[in-house]
Amino acid sequence: MSNDLLIILGVASAAAVASPLGGMAAMALRPSSLVLSVAVGFAAGVLMGTFAFEMMPTSVKLAGLALAVAGFLLGLALVYILDLYVNRWKMAGPEADQKEAVNRLHRRRRPRGSNVAVLAGATSAEELIEGMTIGVGATFKPNVALIVGLAICIDNLSEGMSIGELTLDEEPKSAKRRILGWTSLIGLSLFLSAMAGWFLLKGLAQPVTGFLFAMGAGGMFYLTITDLVPEAESHQFQQSSAIANAAGFLLVMVLAEMS
Repeated sequence: MSNDLLIILGVASAAAVASPLGGMAAMALRPSSLVLSVAVGFAAGVLMGTFAFEMMPTSVKLAGLALAVAGFLLGLALVYILDLYVNRWKMAGPEADQKEAVNRLHRRRRPRGSNVAVLAGATSAEELIEGMTIGVGATFKPNVALIVGLAICIDNLSEGMSIGELTLDEEPKSAKRRILGWTSLIGLSLFLSAMAGWFLLKGLAQPVTGFLFAMGAGGMFYLTITDLVPEAESHQFQQSSAIANAAGFLLVMVLAEMS
């Protein structure tokens, strides 16, 4: 077995296991809002640093600026369309003028699933993108896969905690089974897509690989900005989420310079 394959197996396994570990931590510890703000904020910062210092520079180097931009926009657009579909094609922030109209629509036609199902389902779809990104990254530069995998591992741990907290609040009687079920599905989605990225996309031309890597960055960027950052800020105390976000961002900058 090659060293590169061992790396991708280790990175994908660690990132996959992180989600159920986060769910179990939520069940065992019932983390405070401050802990959640720091964990989710740190994960968001790590991911933003990964886009800025590893994923997009690598994509530009492999595919050129135009293809990297196109790939990023396509990845972002695909996840945006999925988000719209889940929410019956209407979304609005809590302070938006359109919020009441969107609420009326959702009372007539509920989003496709409970809050937990929507969050976990969207996260599982996100994992397909993230796993593929790990696999693609490992095909041309294993240390890129290591940094991207670290970012996704931290992200999955925090998302597992968030899913656990939400499930405990919404469905306490069946919480343990649901938390382990959803977080295991999320981990499995990531692992299988990482393996698919490695075995199926290895050997592609560099511009194609760079385009696919940028697509992964675009999808992950959308989910970071729309899910992780607002989630962390909603739990913040003394802007704990912003401080944790900055720490995660700087950590990846240092790791990228050292790699």
